[in-house]
Amino acid sequence: MTMRDALEQALNIPRGETVHRLRESGLAVANEDTMAQAIHDVYCGIMADHSHPSDKDREQARSMIEALQKHGMAES
Repeated sequence: MTMRDALEQALNIPRGETVHRLRESGLAVANEDTMAQAIHDVYCGIMADHSHPSDKDREQARSMIEALQKHGMAES
């Protein structure tokens, strides 16, 4: 089951609507792969000599997700 499928099932929202609603609210859904790609896109840019996230991008993604989870749980 994908992350999107799990969200839609948990929130009982029609298929395809969950991520759209989250995006409209200014939120994003990320896992290590999507966060690493985003970090690569932002910090390496389109002029990078490589097209995929590096080990450093993945390490930063794990750290970023951990920080987001920590702060997200603190607000609950």
